[in-house]
Amino acid sequence: MTGRKEQGRMARGKQETQEAWNKVDTVCRVVEEGIRRGEWTAPDKLPSVRAMAERLGMHRLTVMKAYQKLADDGVIEAKYKSGYFVREADRELKAPSDVEPSWDYQAKNVYTNRSRLADIHRVPVDYQMSEALIDPGLLPNMYMSNYVKQIFDLYPKLLSTYSTVMGDPELRESMAGFFKEKQGIALHPDELMITTGSQQAIDLVSRSLVKPGDKILIERPTYSPAIDVFAQQNIRLIPVSITPDGYDLEQLEHVMKRERPRLFYMNPTFHNPTGFTVPVRQRKLLVELAERYECILVEDDVYHDMYFGNSPPPPLFYYDTEGYVIYIRSFSKYVAPGLRISVLAARPSLMRGIAPVKALADNGTPLLNQKMFQLYFFSSRLQEHVAKLRIALQLRKEKMERLLAGTGWRWTSPGGGLNLWVQLPDGFPVDRLLARCLEQSVAFVPGSICDPLGELDSWIRLSYSFINESLMEEGLRRLIAAAGELHNGST
Repeated sequence: MTGRKEQGRMARGKQETQEAWNKVDTVCRVVEEGIRRGEWTAPDKLPSVRAMAERLGMHRLTVMKAYQKLADDGVIEAKYKSGYFVREADRELKAPSDVEPSWDYQAKNVYTNRSRLADIHRVPVDYQMSEALIDPGLLPNMYMSNYVKQIFDLYPKLLSTYSTVMGDPELRESMAGFFKEKQGIALHPDELMITTGSQQAIDLVSRSLVKPGDKILIERPTYSPAIDVFAQQNIRLIPVSITPDGYDLEQLEHVMKRERPRLFYMNPTFHNPTGFTVPVRQRKLLVELAERYECILVEDDVYHDMYFGNSPPPPLFYYDTEGYVIYIRSFSKYVAPGLRISVLAARPSLMRGIAPVKALADNGTPLLNQKMFQLYFFSSRLQEHVAKLRIALQLRKEKMERLLAGTGWRWTSPGGGLNLWVQLPDGFPVDRLLARCLEQSVAFVPGSICDPLGELDSWIRLSYSFINESLMEEGLRRLIAAAGELHNGST
């Protein structure tokens, strides 16, 4: 019996030690994210151990250990009797997954590259509400695997060659027919480029059509990685607010006339993160403004087929007659996320600038992925799958809304897409809430990283698409409880 008791004490001791180090890691992530977000920059002094402990609701000893760990890892430095400071830019800022092992190589990264959304996604959690992806359990995986088996019978030399830079000619020709039939858009296959997801398309645009110092318009809020992509190119971001009714076109024209932006990155259909959809009338006027002020509209259309009632209006690309719209249409959310297939449509004058950058980036999206996508996308099974998927996503959205109904938080119920954009009370410490939730294996997206100005601190994005209903119920219970504790000042 004594031996069993001793084993029990040892097991409890190990568990408590692991929980303590998990809290230390949480503090480390908060500090590193603050540095990436620009809250603290070299050579800023970090908040004192006492102040940070109060801010995060942690014990001071936990914060002290986290600061010491970050100092050991070269992220911050301790100055005797002065406190802890962000290291200068010639020191490497490590991602959370890079803290071990510590290699003593002389080459160091002198730039701070970041993807703030990816930083959150790198933290493994059980209740995933930061990923705007579709639950694999909702996809016809077995049916898809049958297509994979057929691919090599149809294309026995598939793995023996590259795709073209623009994408597989057969797929591009089929997609040109698809856009003509479904949306009335006339396109030549040479005006289509197959990319590895919409994010690659955004990156290609940022590196081919704008240069450091150029001005671009970007929605506020918007898709967080788009902010990071453009900011990394040292492009000047001018925010344009989006509302349930679209944009303030009078103000938008004033900004275009005054600032002469090179392009406007927009997400007008089931907008990420808000879920708003820009009305038809504004779409036509936006294209006219683009022509008048020679501003390229980059239309990111990821959720076009994920609607819950009426189908969305035609894309802005439909109204474009002068070649001022670049249309990015992603299919990777619901066809087969693992294939990462998106299509970038642009008229020749713009495509000529984008194609060489694509060649330098990867020399062509993998051909196997394109052939697998084509075989499945144009099958009769796909439309059946999409119709069922819309129903399943709508049910999950409604479930999340019911679970949040008693919180007093506010949101606009979206007509499609994968996210709820939720407003907490003004001044609510969302950064502390995220830290607390990550400790409890719950993830969401803080609104500040979706804002080109780094504000919107009281907003959060909750994705209802990746988490099943039973996990959603427990995850939201933990989120709401953590928010209640912070609101009441409890530690």
